[in-house]
Amino acid sequence: MKSNIGVLGLGIIGSRVAENLRKAGHEVFVWSRSARAVPNFLASPREVACAAGIIQIFVRDSTALLEAVRDMAPSLTAGHLIMNHATVSKKAVLEAAQIVEAAGGSFLDAPFTGSKMAAQNGKLCYYVGGSDLLLERARPVLEASAAKILPLGGVGDAMVLKIVTNLVSAVIVEAVAEAADITRAHGIDLARLHTALESNANYSTLIGMKLPAIMNGDFEPHFSLRNMLKDADFARELASEARLVTPALDCTAATMRAGVEAGKGDLDFSVIGQR
Repeated sequence: MKSNIGVLGLGIIGSRVAENLRKAGHEVFVWSRSARAVPNFLASPREVACAAGIIQIFVRDSTALLEAVRDMAPSLTAGHLIMNHATVSKKAVLEAAQIVEAAGGSFLDAPFTGSKMAAQNGKLCYYVGGSDLLLERARPVLEASAAKILPLGGVGDAMVLKIVTNLVSAVIVEAVAEAADITRAHGIDLARLHTALESNANYSTLIGMKLPAIMNGDFEPHFSLRNMLKDADFARELASEARLVTPALDCTAATMRAGVEAGKGDLDFSVIGQR
């Protein structure tokens, strides 16, 4: 069945998810902080909630998520399913779920992995926290932009897993950038580093995407340095709550913070190694 779907946040990912939903035949109502000349653009999250029963949220951060669900709350009913896809703090996810459920609606914690091209091609992977029954209702909507949908526990659990997987990505790309610096410093063409890594056990899709960007100095944003730093800070917060030390993450976060302060925050996070 085709449904009225709402999308909040029309950035790199949200705009592409909305387009894939339209291609799948859904009627899509959208809102973003920046006004957009797109079909069915409404004035507020509350208006989107009045128009659509299932709403996907792709806003920037914890504050934006909580502002959106508070704005929607007076319009939510038992028929509403709200899915948060933004990478935010675990605390914010739990608070957003509480607001939605207190208003009578239902909530899924559903962050994703995959960047611009995955969203464009309908190949995101959603990590889902929440009830199996709600996931089955959401599945036809998620399938419009997903290659995989992974149930991973309760609300909050999926967000923790999303944050720690981004931790791994950030540290790997910092290591690749340092490897590239050392390779260059010894007069070796970076193409040879790429060749060597392709046959190494540590080679991955991530390295295959980010090393060419580092080699070519092409930092068109697929996932921004600013957003990766935000996620690293969430990981550090989770570690602190558990009284854990994270030296590799701390060093990587410090490098990313320096990059953001140097004006590189809106570039792809593969710029991490550019001194």
